[in-house]
Amino acid sequence: MTKIQNFKMFINGEWLESSSGNKIETLNPETNEVWATVPEANEEDVNKAVEAAHNAFNGSWSKLHPKERAKFLRNIGNQLRENAEHLGKIETIDTGKLFKEIKSQAIYIAEYYDYYAGLADKVEGTVVPIDKPDMQVITTRIPIGVIAAIIPWNSQMLLTAVKLAPALAMGNTVIIKASELAPVTLLEFAKLIEKSGIPKGVVNVITGLGDPCGKALTTHNLIEKIAFTGGPETARHIIRNSAENLSQVSLELGGKSPVVLFNDADQENALNGIMAGIFAASGQSCIAGSRLYIQSKIYDEFLDKLVAKAEKIKLGAPMDPDTQMGPLNSFRQLENIEKNIKETIEQGGKLRCGGKRSSISNKGYYFPATIIECENHNLPTAENELFGPVLSVMKFDDEKSAIDQMNDNQYGLSSGIYTSNLGRAMRVSKAVRAGIVFVNTYRLISPSAPFGGIKDSGYGKEAGVESIKEFTRIKTTWFNTSEKPMTDPFTMG
Repeated sequence: MTKIQNFKMFINGEWLESSSGNKIETLNPETNEVWATVPEANEEDVNKAVEAAHNAFNGSWSKLHPKERAKFLRNIGNQLRENAEHLGKIETIDTGKLFKEIKSQAIYIAEYYDYYAGLADKVEGTVVPIDKPDMQVITTRIPIGVIAAIIPWNSQMLLTAVKLAPALAMGNTVIIKASELAPVTLLEFAKLIEKSGIPKGVVNVITGLGDPCGKALTTHNLIEKIAFTGGPETARHIIRNSAENLSQVSLELGGKSPVVLFNDADQENALNGIMAGIFAASGQSCIAGSRLYIQSKIYDEFLDKLVAKAEKIKLGAPMDPDTQMGPLNSFRQLENIEKNIKETIEQGGKLRCGGKRSSISNKGYYFPATIIECENHNLPTAENELFGPVLSVMKFDDEKSAIDQMNDNQYGLSSGIYTSNLGRAMRVSKAVRAGIVFVNTYRLISPSAPFGGIKDSGYGKEAGVESIKEFTRIKTTWFNTSEKPMTDPFTMG
């Protein structure tokens, strides 16, 4: 067994243990062994972080010219590029995600900081055509204040960037709470924050459990906005907590994303897109295309191709460059996937490949690419978010039935459409109730493309110009341009 590493929190520019001395153990999903410990923050630690952020906001940070804040954002981006390999190795150990993918992602995530650095000094207000004589009214966007950013274990660098970058660009200060399931990556990222030269207290990174750490953070009276990514149940707790401080809330939640394949689609393109959508990152993505609807005419032919390709996916160690799919992040995920598969088969589902724990390791949380045919798209694997490499496949006859089935789910984050008919692509993309639609492609991101869902997939937008609105408030200012005094309010007529 390798030596267990100890990491500290980053609060007000200092590296601290928890005030209680308690620690959280984090497991390596490849070996199921403890490889690191992090502080278990309590209410006292949360207070330190929030007060540090509050003081930094009221100090110089919010008053800096946007061009000055932009310099720090670019510094963060450059640090990510320079340290992508190291950060990638840490995230691979902590989450089980493939090193080759994580490393390239870390480099690309730097673009988000560059994007918002470029936007920082380009946010404009408006002149309102007011209906009052001798009045000039303008609006400006101002920072909100102290932001609580709650980050899940998967896609940590991306889901941090889409919150942190626009928040900092607009003059806010931030407390990042890392997931207790894989907290080390963000503590390592905090070292890059420190190297960027950003003033103390502007960015703080804490680790802890939902209670007391998460609860203390989301109910704190100095927190003015909560930006959360995670599951719907936790989101409901956060919304209830936010009633204590009347903070703004934005939610990026789960998904059960439908993908529809029409008879006329380019099958090779669709095959690659569908595979990437559900089996990349071991299916541990909120936009995973986990519900597939295939039109009747090509159903058997295409499904056979899909099964054959899925069975060839190489499962293995996430650091191995030849590995195509690594382990799941936790044993809890593994058990939940097995439970849903068992129930689906009991209710008539037909297992086409996978479905059982891999024998590749006696310790790691390995699960193979799994495809299940479902007569009823409301069967457990087709209805529930599993966060794993499980694809539920259904048949449909016509466009209307495809749309009806795609929309028959509580989630509305992402969706995919494969067709060569432009008119059909436009009709279906308009009709499907999802915040993101991919047409003849899947699983793409960009700093300039807004990201977010509807229904139980949350509300608010991350990335793009739209997210600037999520981290600012509108201030309305009235100017009296008349040289005459205001009329006496108590004189009538």
